[in-house]
Amino acid sequence: MDVDEFTAEHAPTETDETFSLENRYTLDVAVEGSLLAKAGSMVAYTGDLSFTGQATPEGGITGFIKEAATGEGTPIMRVEGTGHLYLADHEKEVQLLRLDDGESITVNGEDVLAFESGLSYEITEIDSLAGAFAGGFTNVSLQGPGHVALTTHGDPVVMEPPVTTDPGATVAWSSTTPDVEVNTNVSDMIGQESGERFQMQFTDPGGFVIVQPYEEHA
Repeated sequence: MDVDEFTAEHAPTETDETFSLENRYTLDVAVEGSLLAKAGSMVAYTGDLSFTGQATPEGGITGFIKEAATGEGTPIMRVEGTGHLYLADHEKEVQLLRLDDGESITVNGEDVLAFESGLSYEITEIDSLAGAFAGGFTNVSLQGPGHVALTTHGDPVVMEPPVTTDPGATVAWSSTTPDVEVNTNVSDMIGQESGERFQMQFTDPGGFVIVQPYEEHA
């Protein structure tokens, strides 16, 4: 195709939606005020936007940056102003969800791309997994109303409990709380922890569990 055809085909799509997909890997946010996004995920923006790093969310909640011995974490940034913000994370696919009032979801901290600042959120950590994987295992519990953008390696699968999942492949869950089981019959043969040794068991009825075809922390 010639230059005009190329630019026309890949030009941003006009939309009135606050959160929309520019393509499978890029989120387009129409910013009018503020939102929270994964630090380092901005690829472009138009308009008048400012970016402020945050070590911890507001409201007295601590620990969004994982306090693990590795020093690794998932810092966020506050974006303020008016314009269009384009976000992406290592060519992972972007999944959009809108939470109604009272609806909630818990997301692996590595898989949160952005969410509206009006959402209620709390940072949690599964103690039995915190030291098992490189970078730890921190989760973000979000409650609507509002939009949240998640990222997945490949197309996700949404399952209903009861189900057992690999922690590194588990992206998010709703209306259920996992128990962590350790399979002592599986030895560490390659010097890394695996989902075959650590397993998340979702037994509560209702809700859903999102998994991806990739082990994030393995």
